[in-house]
Amino acid sequence: MVTDTFFAGIVRQAHRLPAVAFASVFLAACGGGGGGNAEQGVDGTDPALVIPPANLIALPAHRGLEPSIALANNGFNDDHFAGAGACSTCHNDEAAEGDKVMVDSMGRDLSIGKAWESSTMANAARDPYWHAVVAAELDRFPTAEREINETCTRCHAPMANDLARKEGFDIQIFDTGSVEDGTFVQGFISRDADDATFNHAMDGVSCSLCHQIADDGNLGTFESMTGGYTVLFSPVKDERPAYGQYADPDVGYMKTQVEFTPVGSGHISTSETCATCHNLNTTPLNEAGEHVEGVSHFAEQATFTEWQNSDYRNGGPQQAQCQTCHMPRADQDVSIASAGTAPPRPNFAEHSFLAANTVMQQMMDDYRTQLGVPEGVDFQESIARNRAFLAESADVIINNTAVDGDNLVVDVQVINHAGHKLPSGYHSRRAVVHVLVTDANGQLIYENGKVNADGSIDGVADDTNPHVFEPHHNVITDATQVQVYQAITGDANGDLTHSLLAATHFLKDNRLTPVGFDKNAVPDDVAVAGLATGDENFNQGTDLLQYHIPVNGGVAPYNVVVELLYQPFGYGHLQDLFTRSDEIDQVDQFRTIYENTTLRFETLASDFATTN
Repeated sequence: MVTDTFFAGIVRQAHRLPAVAFASVFLAACGGGGGGNAEQGVDGTDPALVIPPANLIALPAHRGLEPSIALANNGFNDDHFAGAGACSTCHNDEAAEGDKVMVDSMGRDLSIGKAWESSTMANAARDPYWHAVVAAELDRFPTAEREINETCTRCHAPMANDLARKEGFDIQIFDTGSVEDGTFVQGFISRDADDATFNHAMDGVSCSLCHQIADDGNLGTFESMTGGYTVLFSPVKDERPAYGQYADPDVGYMKTQVEFTPVGSGHISTSETCATCHNLNTTPLNEAGEHVEGVSHFAEQATFTEWQNSDYRNGGPQQAQCQTCHMPRADQDVSIASAGTAPPRPNFAEHSFLAANTVMQQMMDDYRTQLGVPEGVDFQESIARNRAFLAESADVIINNTAVDGDNLVVDVQVINHAGHKLPSGYHSRRAVVHVLVTDANGQLIYENGKVNADGSIDGVADDTNPHVFEPHHNVITDATQVQVYQAITGDANGDLTHSLLAATHFLKDNRLTPVGFDKNAVPDDVAVAGLATGDENFNQGTDLLQYHIPVNGGVAPYNVVVELLYQPFGYGHLQDLFTRSDEIDQVDQFRTIYENTTLRFETLASDFATTN
């Protein structure tokens, strides 16, 4: 039997011994290389995990591939959609400084197209991580090829997906088959601006997609999610509706310029519209690529449902829509177009689509040529705004510090200010509590949750081996225990999986809940999972932690810094993905980009205290 003492010792050795030596210690003690895959404790204590040897999965040689995506033409305007270039003709302000009309009180340019083009929504189809994950799933489940291509493009390349539906052809992301044996089928990623599907796809989540989502009475229901939005077809081109937030749009000018009829409709400003893509339900597959019997769906992303169970929900004490935070309102009346006769409008919603993935934006900036990013897109301005946005998402508070013998006891409170779990969305994301203690001489005497240059975090079990994961903690007594807020998925066999389509449930979900979210009274799709379910200090948007830190040999007073750090890409998750980089080009391409990107995390919040 593996004991808690053995586990603590073996993890400590993992940090001191080379991989081969560590493997020998582990195998000798356990009589083999088997491993645990979930939190084992049921009483709220930290489990005795059986961890496979460190670096058990050796990565293949890195081929150093890079993506090669052509520049698209976003000025198209066909029977169904118009590209962002067509919309930006009027909704960007190209006037000289001082003459602009699309500005806030500080003179900041609020051009819609410029704000949108650097967002992750605009670049959803260029996203190299999405390419890698989809390619890996296609390789893992070849019999589900059509289903994967259809489902994954519904929200990442929505105009191309809807075009394919209306025109009656199958959509495909990557090339398949071979020219030699006559089975070659070209995916849209390898095409160029001469191809309509490519242009529609590479415009991402674009203007005329969102503004054509109809209020068909289905919004907010299960059926409307996972890309279940409706874009109506109009046989008369200039009668295509373009829904907007204002009740009295300038109809004639827009019909003349881009052949859309603006329609005022409040649904465009509601969370229910966002939910069509930000609640994602999958139909899990087994090893044979068949639907798992008895599992109707897996709520892989449920940001909307998280919001519905928070104080920010409709009718809640802090009611706010998704757009309230992610599309902040201008501080003065703003002309929403640089041409036409529309007067300045109140409460204009900026189209910056503030979000958390600054790392992806940095990747887009660094690899703009390889990813087909148009000239002039200002990612750095967007990163700066998103960084400020993230700084409002959480708080870390040191409630108390006290010296108890040779230990410094630190009580920490972590508070989520987002209207959904933090982090929400795809399960590659995580937040970690980082603690630093220095003494009166400035000597570092303790660190917990250190992020390394490669993105790994010292002491986190899944960063030592992606087949296991770090348990949820309440009291931390050792630097090998790290509080990581994350979602870990399991498959139909109860084993940890990093595959989106193999996942049937969460083995661990201790992501910080939003205020008003009672973990004991929420739907199964957003339930807390793992040891956090039994932690009475984890609920309603708050987590309370206590650290017992050895300070023997240190000189008082002690300085304590606590930070909450956020990573869009967990290191262990990526190591599992990169094991396939020798056989899947898109995985190796993303590996190249990741390894050449130095931005690994963002700091959401911090606090400081001194104690004698």
